[in-house]
Amino acid sequence: MIVVAEEYSLNNSRKNELESLIKQKISVDDEDLPLWQEAKDGNFKAFQELMNRFQNRVYGLAFRILNNPQDAEDIVQQTFLTLVEQIDRYRGESKVKTWILGIATNHALKLLRKRKGQYYTSFNDRNLDSINHEPLPHPEYIAVWRDNPENLATQKELKILLSESLNRLEEAYRTVFILRDIEGLSTEETANILDISLSNVKIRLLRARLQLREDLTKKLGIEATRLISTHSEHPISK
Repeated sequence: MIVVAEEYSLNNSRKNELESLIKQKISVDDEDLPLWQEAKDGNFKAFQELMNRFQNRVYGLAFRILNNPQDAEDIVQQTFLTLVEQIDRYRGESKVKTWILGIATNHALKLLRKRKGQYYTSFNDRNLDSINHEPLPHPEYIAVWRDNPENLATQKELKILLSESLNRLEEAYRTVFILRDIEGLSTEETANILDISLSNVKIRLLRARLQLREDLTKKLGIEATRLISTHSEHPISK
């Protein structure tokens, strides 16, 4: 028992050291942390600057999830009210940016599910962990795009089409895509915000990308170059 206790104490000590190192790295890399600390100490101007820094980003995130400008405005207000109420709860386990966008995401998802008449539950609902073992969707529409994707990216048309395609994705895929590919959060940050595993983030992101590519190819592909897919689906290996 003494050996077990000593081993447990040693493991806890190593864990605490690792957590301390992670927090130190986050502190060094987090350009928003000094402003957050000033706001936490009661500097109202610092809090206003924090709002100015993030309000457009929070709005964009909420709008992409909800596809409603008024709802997105409400989420901005709710997010910063929550920041005021919970400003002492931030412990530095993640960047300030991740903390704020996480609050905004949770508020947006709650509103989305309320709009659908659903009770708010975990993002792990509907046994989505089983997604890992389902077959990946193979492209049914394969064709050469009428322009280089890099050139299309600067055009308003593609932005509109991407927004429409994004809205057609399932909530689980759309939210991961928004956080990872639009907001630029890491796999770990996205997993922490949504309370799902790293593997689920990767699988959902892959599925979102494949579905978006398929949808955009139907609109931007040259019909004369279309290939007929004759594949069969294969499940993902465990």
